[in-house]
Amino acid sequence: MRIFDIITQILLIVGGLNWLLVGLFQFDLVAAIFGGQTALLSRAIYVIVGLCAIWQLIRLPAMMGKPEIAGTTTRPVDRR
Repeated sequence: MRIFDIITQILLIVGGLNWLLVGLFQFDLVAAIFGGQTALLSRAIYVIVGLCAIWQLIRLPAMMGKPEIAGTTTRPVDRR
């Protein structure tokens, strides 16, 4: 499940950077690479990024409840 979370986060970062380009320069990189906003491949990319966002939204409460920092977990200290 961790690898799936990493993949979805990477795709969300890519999607966020694309929206940054759209907001700042009115340039849609996904559309430019895959043949326009209405091209089937572009629309598939948009749908995949959207599904990644839904997945991360569902996982958010579970991730917020874990005491993880940078992929490490806290373990009880042995106080013998």
